[in-house]
Amino acid sequence: MKHRIVIAIIGLVIIAAVLLLWSAKSGDLPNSSSRKANATSASQSQQSSSSTAAFDHTRYSVTDPNSIWVVVNKHHPLKPVNYAPQDLTSVSNGQVMRAEAATALTSMFAGAKTAGLTITAASAYRSYTTQVSVYNQEVANYGKAKADSESARPGFSEHQTGLAVDIAGGGCSITDCFGTTAEGKWATAHAYEYGFILRYTADKTPITGYRAEAWHFRYVGKDLALQMHKTGATTLEEFFTLDAAPDYY
Repeated sequence: MKHRIVIAIIGLVIIAAVLLLWSAKSGDLPNSSSRKANATSASQSQQSSSSTAAFDHTRYSVTDPNSIWVVVNKHHPLKPVNYAPQDLTSVSNGQVMRAEAATALTSMFAGAKTAGLTITAASAYRSYTTQVSVYNQEVANYGKAKADSESARPGFSEHQTGLAVDIAGGGCSITDCFGTTAEGKWATAHAYEYGFILRYTADKTPITGYRAEAWHFRYVGKDLALQMHKTGATTLEEFFTLDAAPDYY
């Protein structure tokens, strides 16, 4: 009889121990899962915060002509108006750009070549004096109103910064057809990878003041080009929250 009682007590102790262990584990699991979920949530939050961290819009000046972020439009002329870069470097076809932009454009040419395409620089840096001739010729040929929609006045041209380039390819050079070519489509799709943006698009004429120019690319550096690509911003005016510049003051 005593033997049975001892066995029964041992059995109850074992059952109690099992129940206690099970209870402890079942109680920990949710807490563990909760801790893991919280840790995952915190990690994701940190990653999200990092990826959407405020872009430093003040890293470079948008008014200094030597800055790769300088904004030049009908409201913001170069200062001085006869500004000339001091580091012009050859790119192709006798064209020159500022050194940093020239290096990036050469890499872009190489990227196009890898894709089986050939693009070249049709027009890059233009001095103030050259832009005087270009603009006056446009006015003589088409009248002032049309000239102002597709050619910058001297001192207001991105080309004078040494950071802009008109790209040619697929049999099209500084003409609308460039945008329909494989070369033009590739350039538009991949420009940001090399630090360039397509500066003038048809839907942004009220902001930039110029008609669509599928060939006109502007160097702004990889950081800004990528940020604009990510956010969907297509004009410097919008990205830097500057006033639209459809006409000259």
